[in-house]
Amino acid sequence: MLRFLPSSGLLSASGLSPEITSLRERLATTSKETVTGRYEDMTQHLSGRISQAMLGQKALDDIEQQSVRLNIREGRLELTQRSLEVVQTSASGLSARMQAALGSEDAASKAATARDSKAALNETFSALNARYGERYLFSGDAATTPPFASVDDLLTDIRQIALAATDTADFATQLDTYFNTPTGGWRTNIYAGTDTASDPDSVPGTHDSIVQIVSGLAVMALSGPDEALPILGAGSDSVYAAAQSVSNGQTALTNLRASVGLTQAQVETAKDSLSVEKTVFTAAFNELTARDQYEAAAELKELESSLEASYLLTSRLANLTLLNFLR
Repeated sequence: MLRFLPSSGLLSASGLSPEITSLRERLATTSKETVTGRYEDMTQHLSGRISQAMLGQKALDDIEQQSVRLNIREGRLELTQRSLEVVQTSASGLSARMQAALGSEDAASKAATARDSKAALNETFSALNARYGERYLFSGDAATTPPFASVDDLLTDIRQIALAATDTADFATQLDTYFNTPTGGWRTNIYAGTDTASDPDSVPGTHDSIVQIVSGLAVMALSGPDEALPILGAGSDSVYAAAQSVSNGQTALTNLRASVGLTQAQVETAKDSLSVEKTVFTAAFNELTARDQYEAAAELKELESSLEASYLLTSRLANLTLLNFLR
């Protein structure tokens, strides 16, 4: 008895379904490889060289992590440098102006310099409260704490010292105790950070340059006629000493900024070295794992043509009639 095969039987017998499935899989794989430029199945492609490729990938991952750390350091150092620049610029010229005003007994110039010193003090505190991400740069190891209280709190403390001082020497002694001892008002009332920093790039707020500038500016800011503090009045030796403190602080700050700049240069050099390493390792890794995208594109075109032909043949088989089959 003659037995007729249905179209599905013809298709199955011809083996086109597995072939089409295989073509689809290869097409999908090759399509990805055309875009990524890498073999989809690395294990099959690399065979015995898989360990070599894994080591290369680890080296590239390590370089990427180091790059991230260097970028963070670079950002912190840049903000530190900019903050210190603001401090230096805001106090620039005030020492000389105050000394000139004292020497010439120019009350108007002295009052103007006192006013500008207070403005510089506000700019200094604002700059030194800089934060990179969640980290305050001038807080030492207390990096999550804003380092400086308000300028008004500082001026209130210095005003009380000026009122209580018996003479210039006593004022100088009290001022030194306030700023330079662990129990002084600078550390207990104003500066909330630590004296030390485990991060070598960090600059604590107790750095000599900062203390000299802040202390000098605070005294000069209180030397105006509106304060009427006798010990800081006309021709005051205490105000002259404060102006000299600002000048000394500016010199120390220049040295500090130079040190920060040197660290910035070292970070930049390290980044350049990493970039060279990354280029070398990437080239080696690509040699092992890269897929020629032009070759992949050509293969993709061939696969698309094969799949198209398979679909066409499948369509014709599906439309066979008994008459076509008997022929």
